[in-house]
Amino acid sequence: MLKLILVALMIFVQSSAAGTILLRDNFKNMDNWRPLNFPKIKRHTEYRIARNGANDSMLEATAIASASGLILKKTFSAYKYPLIRWRWKVSNIYKHGDATLKNGDDYPARIYLIFKYDPQKSGFFEKALYKSAKLIYGEYPPVAALNYIWANRKHSNRLLVSKYTSRSIMIPVEQGAEFAGQWRTEEVNILDDYRAAFRKAPPETVTLAIMSDADNTGDSATSDFDFIEVGSE
Repeated sequence: MLKLILVALMIFVQSSAAGTILLRDNFKNMDNWRPLNFPKIKRHTEYRIARNGANDSMLEATAIASASGLILKKTFSAYKYPLIRWRWKVSNIYKHGDATLKNGDDYPARIYLIFKYDPQKSGFFEKALYKSAKLIYGEYPPVAALNYIWANRKHSNRLLVSKYTSRSIMIPVEQGAEFAGQWRTEEVNILDDYRAAFRKAPPETVTLAIMSDADNTGDSATSDFDFIEVGSE
């Protein structure tokens, strides 16, 4: 009996140390996702479920001068579940890709965190601005975004402001071709990164997207995602 109690305690400690997992998608299918397309971009990246070894599956993205993503259907709290973990691989980086240039703003793979606008926590002018945007687009645009990218080249800064909007920050978690063709496992804390990027606390509600784009460079790449996980410490 004592042995069983000790084993149970060990399991409890290990589970507590591992934290709480809200979502883990091993890409047996794409039921958790919907397409994320962008205005004026007609050619979309292709996403499909592919084999990863004999028994496992993965998400495969093929970008050929294209851009689109898959967005998670669910939202979650950035405060309760700040940790994002995933495993990915890219076939190659883009010769003309460069996060510091508009025409180089393409990445063979990225994880895109989208922080939702909350009208209950906004001032008068911000409410008016977002209400106007909703009338045009049919929904509120995000307050801000973090892009965890497989950068095409090495950058001296960890946080890079998007060349399209200051509300979007690029964070190179892999840089260059050194590990192209190899699986890489990543873990980030979106709460810490948002505070570092924007110098304030983030909105609570967030969702994420998976992307592979090559519309600016006209290049092509295949990227694979073995799993993605949302959880806490």
